[in-house]
Amino acid sequence: MATEATTGEGRLWAAGEAYEPYVGRWSRLVAAPFVARLDVAPGARWLDVGCGTGALSAAILRDGDPAAVVGVDPSEGFLAYARGHASDPRAEFRQGDAQALPVKDAEFDVAVSGLVLNFVPDHDLAARQLRRAVRPGGTVAAYVWDYAEGMQMMRRFWDAAAALDPDGAAGKDEALRFQLCRPEPLRNLFVAAGLADVEVGAIEIPTVFRDFDDYWSPFLAGGAPAPAYCMALDAERRAALRERLRTTLPTAADGSIPLTARAWAVVATVPRT
Repeated sequence: MATEATTGEGRLWAAGEAYEPYVGRWSRLVAAPFVARLDVAPGARWLDVGCGTGALSAAILRDGDPAAVVGVDPSEGFLAYARGHASDPRAEFRQGDAQALPVKDAEFDVAVSGLVLNFVPDHDLAARQLRRAVRPGGTVAAYVWDYAEGMQMMRRFWDAAAALDPDGAAGKDEALRFQLCRPEPLRNLFVAAGLADVEVGAIEIPTVFRDFDDYWSPFLAGGAPAPAYCMALDAERRAALRERLRTTLPTAADGSIPLTARAWAVVATVPRT
């Protein structure tokens, strides 16, 4: 079954080099406190579903003291980037779909997913697959961006776009398209999958851009959904959007743009009975 990473707008994310300056660099900052929050004992076997360019896998290898980490992603472009930046022999990366994981039942102690669930067509199936992969008593956890309010780089972009193009921008805004960007739907998803001890909490990080070009340039590289929307605009409308952002973004004395990003993290346990 195809996922967002292999069909439609998801093909634009096939190259890790395009993803890293847009979201990957901030995903790496969220990954570390997420791994620490799980407090998993050393020597565990971890599964990273939708591993992308390997940001979360790298944090697990660095901070989680795992026996092994298996990353799964449908995009060969992402997997090539992850393999090229991971020399640790404990890491393995496989092509696969979150809705049909290429792993055995109860094969892992922990299954995690970072910034992926909103892009999987069948959320419920993906959550059940995460549970299937983990032994009884093990941990299942995930995090997603708070597109509605807390992911400021995107929120600022869409607010500016909506002011100039209310009809066109509204259909692309992640806050309107993705139901799992809020705590309660995320909690309900894991409860419905039969997981226990479900808890949801926020992780907030600084996302400081060195200047306006550092903020704006990633929107010109394609991607989904905001960069794709940006690149679909004609030159005049794209210039108007750029200038609106330039005048509305907060700018420090040194020219940097200090924003923050919030992710919602959900943690649960596979029941023993």
